[in-house]
Amino acid sequence: MRVLVEGLGHPEGPCLLPDGRVVFANTFRSEIGFWDPRGGSGTYAVTGGGPNACVLGSDGDLYCTNTPTIGEWTASDVRPPSIQRVSPDGTVEIVTTHADGMPLNAPNDLVFGPDGRLYFTDSGHWDPVTRPHPGYICVIEKDGSTHILEELDAVYPNGIVVEPDGTLVWVESYPRRLVRRVAPGRIEVLHTLKERHNPDGFKIDIDGNFWITSFTSGGVDIVARDGTYIDFLETGGIPLNCVFSGDRLYLCELGPKEPTDPMPMKGRLLQIEVGISSMPLYYGMIQRSA
Repeated sequence: MRVLVEGLGHPEGPCLLPDGRVVFANTFRSEIGFWDPRGGSGTYAVTGGGPNACVLGSDGDLYCTNTPTIGEWTASDVRPPSIQRVSPDGTVEIVTTHADGMPLNAPNDLVFGPDGRLYFTDSGHWDPVTRPHPGYICVIEKDGSTHILEELDAVYPNGIVVEPDGTLVWVESYPRRLVRRVAPGRIEVLHTLKERHNPDGFKIDIDGNFWITSFTSGGVDIVARDGTYIDFLETGGIPLNCVFSGDRLYLCELGPKEPTDPMPMKGRLLQIEVGISSMPLYYGMIQRSA
């Protein structure tokens, strides 16, 4: 395990650029950051608000979730809960702030499917125990229209992936569940992680296994496609999300967090030699408004 970048502010939702750079949502700095394997790291774009994840589109743009509040932290440069588009030159624009006419609450993670549509979780409030709020699974069509696919209880839907056949799978942080959408309105619980393994983000490897960052466990839980538990990869800190590149795993983690510090700047980007490659990723693009 190798530390690539330190001193980040809640790094989340990493993805790969064609030139080999790893970009990630640097939430507490209200920006998208990057690490370059040829040397150096820095700011890719200033998004404002609280970016939480990013994926690469087939148009070369990044698509990012953004919410002004993460846990106890609120951005000084508030932006509406939204999906943003970030061009390679750093230009930032809003793709959508609503789904089926309803304002988004707290967009969290996102992924393109094999159909070219963009799927994302809208988590709701961060603490459903004291502030219960429904969560949503949403989709952005290629023409930019946005729809709610599933309304969930106060379970905090978080990381989301799409399997090769187009099936959606996501994690629910508070009941610690990995779930699959088998049909509209029908959800199958694949696995419930053990106590103190609350899931955050995850990716699929070449064999269809799920690599789940559990932010309270200090590592990554690995679960087979059929829900069988495989293994635990201890990484330390507070793992938040990850992405594969070749047989390496890039992992964003918050580092040690003091209970009195709502905005720690101890986040890190790690590179871990795991000997496993990713399931092929999918790409798409959202049409710009006329």
